[in-house]
Amino acid sequence: MKNSKELIELLDLTNLEKNKFSGESVTIGSKIVFGGQVLAQAVNAAYRTIPEDRFLHSLHSYFLEAGDLTVPIEYDVAEMRNGGSFSTRRVTASQKGRTIFILAASFHKKEDGFEHQTDIKPEIKQPEELLSWEEMVVKFGDFLPKRISSFLSIERPIDFKPVHVPNSLEPKNLPAKEEVWFKLKGDIPTMDLPLKHQILTYISDYNVLNAAFNPNAKDYNFGNTMTASLDHSMWFFRDFEFDDWMLFSAESPNAFGARGLCRGNIFTRDGKLVASFAQEGLMRPVKK
Repeated sequence: MKNSKELIELLDLTNLEKNKFSGESVTIGSKIVFGGQVLAQAVNAAYRTIPEDRFLHSLHSYFLEAGDLTVPIEYDVAEMRNGGSFSTRRVTASQKGRTIFILAASFHKKEDGFEHQTDIKPEIKQPEELLSWEEMVVKFGDFLPKRISSFLSIERPIDFKPVHVPNSLEPKNLPAKEEVWFKLKGDIPTMDLPLKHQILTYISDYNVLNAAFNPNAKDYNFGNTMTASLDHSMWFFRDFEFDDWMLFSAESPNAFGARGLCRGNIFTRDGKLVASFAQEGLMRPVKK
């Protein structure tokens, strides 16, 4: 995938029958299906069964098995509840009859109420001061480990600009946080809120576990640790546009027992808080 158009096409599922859909997969460099893709396609499936006046406000999910890139994923939606203000859906994703992922999602009609939000860091470096993944490969590719260079070189519909770039040649332990600016590539079409939620969900599974690995960066690398997303939750707050850079800001309060917990917020460039997220991931050292 090279741009937002191709990402939107990937997330638009085929309707098989009532409340049953099918989706294809595209690799982001791994031999298995990217968790963010399954998340976003499941949100697409759920939205297809929701009244037009209700919008996603929260999701909670579990990754059960690795997805096969070569096999279509089927999404079955169960209509759990349609109340006066909220609707709840359960989505089950499967391949070859085996469940690989489950999602619970809640949708709420728009209402007015109290308001506050946490603030974006005022001193944070702006995107113009930073290098994107692609620019890092051009500038430092000869010095990067082959696996890192290969991963960063893959074509994606999103540009990522990390605020802090660790030195892979001299690894050292870092604070338990990760801050990354991101922006969609290509011409950005007019989007309704459901589509924005699907794309933001897709992006939210990138970079998360880095916050948990950073305090152990001196010893951790791709070759000595087994990693996987175990669960993923999100809460959606305000409408937004994808016409400028947005900030993904994560922190990790704990890593223990071969698992790491990360949580954080997603802001627009002007500081509007549009979503929060939490994820626990497997961080299992591989014994040689």
